[in-house]
Amino acid sequence: PSAALTLLCGSAAAVVVWKWLGKRQIQKKMEEARRTRDEGVKKMAKAVQQFREQQVSSVQKDAILSLPLLELTGRLQEGSLSPKTVLYTYLEKALEVTQQTNCLRHFIPECEEQLQEIQRQREKGLLYGIPVSIKDHIGHKGHLSTCGLVQCLGTLVQEDSVLVKVLKRQGAIPFAMTNVPQSLFNYDCSNPIFGQTLNPFNHQKSPGGSSGGEGALIAGGGSILGIGSDIGGSIRLPSSFCGLCGLKPTAERLSVWHTHLLNVDVCSRPTPVPCTLGPMARDVDSLALCMKALLCQDMFQLDPTVPPIPFNEEVYSSSAPLRVGYYDTDGYFPLPPCMRRVVWETRGALQAAGHQLVPFSPPRIHYVMTELFLKTFFADGGRAWLDVFTGDIVDPSLKSQVNCCKIPSLGKKLLALILKPLQFLLLLKLKNVATISTCRSVKEMWNHHHQIEAYRTEFIARWRELRLDVVLCPVLGPAFTTGYPGKLLTAISSTMLYNVLNFPAGVVPVSMVTEADEEELKLYQGWCDDPWDRTLKQAVAGAVGLPVAVQCVALPWREELCLRLMKEVETLSREK
Repeated sequence: PSAALTLLCGSAAAVVVWKWLGKRQIQKKMEEARRTRDEGVKKMAKAVQQFREQQVSSVQKDAILSLPLLELTGRLQEGSLSPKTVLYTYLEKALEVTQQTNCLRHFIPECEEQLQEIQRQREKGLLYGIPVSIKDHIGHKGHLSTCGLVQCLGTLVQEDSVLVKVLKRQGAIPFAMTNVPQSLFNYDCSNPIFGQTLNPFNHQKSPGGSSGGEGALIAGGGSILGIGSDIGGSIRLPSSFCGLCGLKPTAERLSVWHTHLLNVDVCSRPTPVPCTLGPMARDVDSLALCMKALLCQDMFQLDPTVPPIPFNEEVYSSSAPLRVGYYDTDGYFPLPPCMRRVVWETRGALQAAGHQLVPFSPPRIHYVMTELFLKTFFADGGRAWLDVFTGDIVDPSLKSQVNCCKIPSLGKKLLALILKPLQFLLLLKLKNVATISTCRSVKEMWNHHHQIEAYRTEFIARWRELRLDVVLCPVLGPAFTTGYPGKLLTAISSTMLYNVLNFPAGVVPVSMVTEADEEELKLYQGWCDDPWDRTLKQAVAGAVGLPVAVQCVALPWREELCLRLMKEVETLSREK
């Protein structure tokens, strides 16, 4: 017995030591990644300082930063501003913004080479001399695509993504890669390697996610144009939280080749709810210009899977009245009062401007959320997602989701049985995070894909029955307090619907949270004043002065029409 006890104690000690060594190795990798980032920041700061000593006054710097993208491109095209001056002005501002918000993952030192390259180009592209920031996982040669994961720290990207190649051919200068939440599956913006990104308007608040680094950098003035990605709201939620305009196009409209998702090329992952890349900026005209620049022959030649459909300027510039469907709630997760208020105010403004407004109700959102959206990502019960955390430290903002996925299948079934007597809505909300249904066979998986296609057909039929051009609807907001998004995965129903449908959808800021909104929030009870409703109330409290946005939607491949509604909403809100 004493020998067995000694052996047991020795084995236990060996396991403890082994785990400690593993964690120490992880810590070293993370420290090395942070050190590399910090050294890059110092080098960029030194280069900016050298340039400032030679040329740019603070007055000229402020003037450049205040220019809208269309005006800035005009000044660069005519030669009254130099690309070098604009680049270093934005580099300096980005340094300032990331010191406050921790929004940058890495500067791209090759931006100076690209600066020289565009001056050798025979023709000036539509984005000539424009500094552009890109989200962490969009491939740039010679840099990491980390997705906030330690396992992704060892491999440099060997080739620019198609989107980055097209940006460069259009004269843009990618200059920074921005921070993301760990694994990208969160609408907060925190990971154990590079830390928490903060909202530039209120450092207690999240910038949203997963394109949260982009949201913080652009809203803080450190970038004039950024590229994010969206698979459940990851462009639109940061745009809502940070007061930006952001567009999620139809998934196949822009190339995703060599864009990495959990260290796997996105285009190698067959999924009925695809990832899409899209622009984020301060105004709608900037989004339209970016789409116009990207939808060019270079894009169509580099990625033959992208339909060769150029940007339709005539549709975007049209002034014909629109027939606009609208709703202020999807009936699934009640949004804060301010988000519903702005839908009604925008509806009134559009109607007064001569557009026709038609009530619209999206069908069966409970079914979409539980059976279509979450089942797509957790068809295996979350095992593939859990695998990406192997040899990693789970970020605190994701622990509740990870722990739910770790519950054994039998445990989930028992939990569902125990909860059955409770209120229907409460059960649905719990089911989303703890008892996600899985696809138990290939046949079930094919049936799941068919159900998504059937729902798209149903939705389009209702849309056409009402003869709608576009839809105006709410988006989740205002900005959550940091740490709360991980507790409320189910709150993203307003955005994820249009990922399931694969419709183009964009967000436009139209107002701010008022004192009256904050008072009305105190009376908010959601559907049944359950723990999730109370958590949402806590998440958005203390948001007076923060941006409030609406969402605009069009049918697939009608990005120009979506942008047209966004532009109309933006114009009317600015007049107001």
